[in-house]
Amino acid sequence: MNERTTLEVIAPTVEEAIEQGLTQLGLTADAVSVEVLDSGSKGLFGLGGRQVRVLLTVNAPEESASKPDPKPVTKKTAESKPKPKESKPKAEKKMEEVATPKTQTLSHDALIDTAEDVISKLIHHMGLKAQVSAHYDEDSTEDRRIIQVDVRGDDLSALIGRHAETLVAFQHIASLIVGKQTEHYVQLIVDVEGYRARREKQIRQLANRMADQVTKTGRKVTMEPMPSTERRLVHIELRGHPAVKTESTGEEPYRKVVILPKE
Repeated sequence: MNERTTLEVIAPTVEEAIEQGLTQLGLTADAVSVEVLDSGSKGLFGLGGRQVRVLLTVNAPEESASKPDPKPVTKKTAESKPKPKESKPKAEKKMEEVATPKTQTLSHDALIDTAEDVISKLIHHMGLKAQVSAHYDEDSTEDRRIIQVDVRGDDLSALIGRHAETLVAFQHIASLIVGKQTEHYVQLIVDVEGYRARREKQIRQLANRMADQVTKTGRKVTMEPMPSTERRLVHIELRGHPAVKTESTGEEPYRKVVILPKE
């Protein structure tokens, strides 16, 4: 048996470690297997934290061409997988045959199958067990495919991370891999145990409490740094408010929403 090339990378985040590893190996994301050896830590009050350690293993040609994942972790992979050796042209043809102006009317096609498979394998390499199911978002169209991915399992807090930092990085990596494998731009929205719905409710409630404070005091309020998706929720929630307005300030990843009284 031939030994496969491996590369261990240390970086501040999983996303950066994988990108650095792929650059050093000169390969694309679908040509390697990823294992998170150490998810790192921020330490106490941001001091003494550990960086992330990731191991990239170059896939053997015969494995990437014909073998399915030997250790499936989801209902999808356990029950049935599409033809294990299907060329990209066939997958694209399948997509074209069933495509309609609103892609949420599609059933499981090659793009959905690939999203489920990629995310299942990434979760497996993180040492977690989960069930993965994907479907097209209701706003998805032929030109802009948005895939909602639901992840269910026990003790998946490590996949979310502090302020969902790990989940955001995981979602970005999965989107890159799915896009490479299918040669389509894909926007993945990954949710873990309904976290996003709970977080959205919290953000909306917080936005309204802050708006009430601004209305009573007449002074602006600056919220904590948030990712763009959460800032957008605040803007949408308060855009029709009669007494306050919102704007964003600062640079990523510390960009914040400011709530001000209307003049």
